[in-house]
Amino acid sequence: MPSDSTQLPVKLSLPLEYQKDLFTETRAEDELVLLARGLGLLRLVTNLLHSYDAAGSNLIVVVGADERENGWIGEALAEHAAVSRSPLARGLSQVNTDMMSVGTREKMYSQGGIFSITSRILIVDLLSSLLKPETVTGLIVLHAERIVATSTEAFIIRIYRQLNKVGFLKAFSDDPQPFTTGFAPLASMMRNLFLRKPSLWPRFHVTVAKSLEGRKKAEVIELEVPMTDAMRDIQNAVLECVEVSIGELKKSGTGLELDDWTLDSALHKSFDVIVRRQLDPMWHRVSYRTRQIVNDLTVLRSILHALLTYDAVSFNRYLDTILAAHQPPPGSTRQNQSPWLFLDAANTIFETAKRRVYTGKSNDNEPPETSRALPDTLRPVLEEQPKWAVLGEVLEEIERDVYFNPAVRDDSNGTILIMCSDQETCRQLREYLQTMHVRPEQPNENDDGDDAAGSEPKPSADFIMRRKLRNYLNWKKVFARVSASLFAENQKALNGFTDQKGANGYRGKAPPNKRRRVRGGSAAAAGGGRPVDGSLRYAMDKESQVASLLAEIRPTDADSLQKEEAAVDDLEEMEEDYFELYEMNDLVVVHPYDGDMDEHVLEEVKPRYVIMYEPDAAFIRRVEVYRSSHNDRNVRVYFMYYGGSVEEQRYLSAVRREKDAFTKLIREKG
Repeated sequence: MPSDSTQLPVKLSLPLEYQKDLFTETRAEDELVLLARGLGLLRLVTNLLHSYDAAGSNLIVVVGADERENGWIGEALAEHAAVSRSPLARGLSQVNTDMMSVGTREKMYSQGGIFSITSRILIVDLLSSLLKPETVTGLIVLHAERIVATSTEAFIIRIYRQLNKVGFLKAFSDDPQPFTTGFAPLASMMRNLFLRKPSLWPRFHVTVAKSLEGRKKAEVIELEVPMTDAMRDIQNAVLECVEVSIGELKKSGTGLELDDWTLDSALHKSFDVIVRRQLDPMWHRVSYRTRQIVNDLTVLRSILHALLTYDAVSFNRYLDTILAAHQPPPGSTRQNQSPWLFLDAANTIFETAKRRVYTGKSNDNEPPETSRALPDTLRPVLEEQPKWAVLGEVLEEIERDVYFNPAVRDDSNGTILIMCSDQETCRQLREYLQTMHVRPEQPNENDDGDDAAGSEPKPSADFIMRRKLRNYLNWKKVFARVSASLFAENQKALNGFTDQKGANGYRGKAPPNKRRRVRGGSAAAAGGGRPVDGSLRYAMDKESQVASLLAEIRPTDADSLQKEEAAVDDLEEMEEDYFELYEMNDLVVVHPYDGDMDEHVLEEVKPRYVIMYEPDAAFIRRVEVYRSSHNDRNVRVYFMYYGGSVEEQRYLSAVRREKDAFTKLIREKG
């Protein structure tokens, strides 16, 4: 059993008051800790583990940690051991593969230490007495929200507690919402965890608020970016399709409680997963149309996400792939398109998305008087994302601030940290930042050349948008060609199958008792959902129009210069002084949100300016904890979001749901 570790040289990295109180409380007794996301749950766990690791005679088992969390905990324990100079600390040992022999695991268990073991291996070792529960000092369970009565982790906890009445048991979670579903959910979860006391720490906790809202509060500048009219029209059309799809699901007669299936709940990240989970018990009895609508909800939600994150050309290309995927198979006479594609709102989505890229006459079947009114060419529109211009203005403001106020001396670097949702958005922003001052126009095409010579031009995405449009038009040709070739191959296979049936006596026709009269203008007589040549049935532009558009956006001298800069160096004539380190004050770091790993990014980069390209409540709290933990580091945060958009609604609803979940848990705790 553990010895008293208060006399050992243990140094903790918990500078804030609520962190110290939570550590003292958790160290003293067994409990379930529910901490709001972004307040440093893994930091608390690593300090707690270090306090046991410094004793040197403990056997601690960590359950529920994934590979990334194991890396975080192992690195933090090694750092704590170096700072505390604890001679008995051993760090974290991972047991996550069955390649480790039984004898090796038994020897490791006998020596003691801190082990992160997968549930599958741990339950086998406990049942085979390779690891005796009586010898375990304590069990720490991460992601307690995943523990249900039938899970392997619940079985592990039951065996441990039945055979070890003295060892400690502590559970941690930063997601309160799973604890609020069902009847008395907190009591049921505590029963599964064999714990009696829950410890709730929301953001509005008095101690947390006092620690984060003092005089060291971070400076936050909120930037509400208005969407363009085209983006707003597309968003409203997609929401209309989502609402119609939810209405169709409610009318399908599944017999489920569907009061929570609303347009507001559809904005939640896991709404389609929740719907599928509720329908799983009766999935074999659900009609094909209902299954199709469930899949359509996933597609529509991805369109909403792509609208706010993709550029106009990439978004239009994504819609082309969706339309192609929803076309009926070649040779099929059934019309199985998704119901939302027949709505007027769907036409608004596709037409408006195309107008954001280029406009002009795109139909050969127009009357002569109409064709005279419109030019027989396509004109590039290339609508830019509104956030790009705001991002350029923010960077210019930061540059002016650094130039006119260079005397600020603190422990922060002058690094600018830009945070966004995923790697795709990171690549998009890097490309924009590298080319926002490149002008693709020829010198003789600039009417305001004199003005441009006197002042620095404003940031623009014209260069990358023209390049993306060229790539899109070339991709569209290849896409249509591949579609036609696939149709031809499938049609040959169908013809061969039909000839084989004809040899059996019907010559490719239906049996006499299955024949029916088909009128010439009916859908069945018209055949499948594609024309004879197999190309996709959506508005295609004429070759002359595409050629004129390509001529208008042809590569310029600026494009050739960019290509030369991006060329691969063969590294043959490299000298020793070729490499150098960048100054931290000159760096712009673009990084995606990465959960608890964002704390590492803040601690290592030490940015003075943080630009949140997309809202994330957990990261805002991490910045608050970072700023409050360091007296000598100033942080200015630019918080960007589209006003009146799904992005804003999703952020506000996520904050509201977490607050309501904690409120419900506090009331149930009594």
